[in-house]
Amino acid sequence: MGDVGLGRGNVVLEQKFSVESIRAFLKSKTSYDVLPVSYRLIVLDTSLLVKKSLNVLLQNNIVSAPLWDAKTSRFAGLLTSSDFINVIQYYFSNPDKFELVDKLQLDGLKEIERAIGVEPIDTASIHPARPLYEACIKMMNSTSRRIPLIDQDEDTHREIVVSVLTQYRILKFVALNCRETHLLRRPIGELNIVTEKEVASCRMTTPVIDVIQLLSQGNVASIPIVDDEGHLINVYEAVDVLGLIKGGIYNDLSLSVGEALMRRSDDFEGVYTCTKNDKLSTIMDHIRKSRVHRFFVVDEDGKLTGVLTLSDILRYILLGETGS
Repeated sequence: MGDVGLGRGNVVLEQKFSVESIRAFLKSKTSYDVLPVSYRLIVLDTSLLVKKSLNVLLQNNIVSAPLWDAKTSRFAGLLTSSDFINVIQYYFSNPDKFELVDKLQLDGLKEIERAIGVEPIDTASIHPARPLYEACIKMMNSTSRRIPLIDQDEDTHREIVVSVLTQYRILKFVALNCRETHLLRRPIGELNIVTEKEVASCRMTTPVIDVIQLLSQGNVASIPIVDDEGHLINVYEAVDVLGLIKGGIYNDLSLSVGEALMRRSDDFEGVYTCTKNDKLSTIMDHIRKSRVHRFFVVDEDGKLTGVLTLSDILRYILLGETGS
């Protein structure tokens, strides 16, 4: 019995050591270090039509893009799928103004957001030479859960959009470069990082507009789809909404989730699941190998019990294990 207790004590100490090592690693690197040698950056002018910006995102298989105000030559915020969802909700509630949707420019989104009482476009940013740890903290406090890197031209002092850091890119960088991640051997159920209460879900028969409202109200990027017994069968994501409205479906969203999923693109990355007994080292290994954005926690019968997001993991690495 004493050996078992000693073994568990070692696991707890190793976990704490691992988290502290990863945190020190993040403090020793800059955001520049995370950027790949070659990458694509798409910046949208605020005078661009919302409809055209949607096509740009979908054609390039991205879900967010920095905005640029040509009048001030400054970064103007980060466009995300949430902004398109806000547009849908506005026109769904104001069908008499639907004819204006084709004329709406990106700089007009603030009026839409003000009208429906939601957060304005996120304008948080950080200089790429700042410590990566600092960028992570700023990202966690932003509404978009990603952080644009903004530099400045030394001669003209004009702002330069360098890239956008995402949680996935940072956690993959950690998984690839920190050997200490294999010491994260405590089950995730012990770490108080899984969201278990009030996890919103839907059925295949749920109208898409209801799911859009769940996405907006919960400020989440996906809603799990369950059957009548609570078994996880699929997921509806904010990016699925973008594909839907590309076809002009802004005001007729009474179609069901099941019908909407039939229009999903073939490059859907799939649903990733785990149990409360899985270790964070295993989770980080999945992030290293696959493009994962969240894990749905299920029991031995496949019933949904919770959600583990990249935000949860990053927050734990940044702030967890400080006193235990």
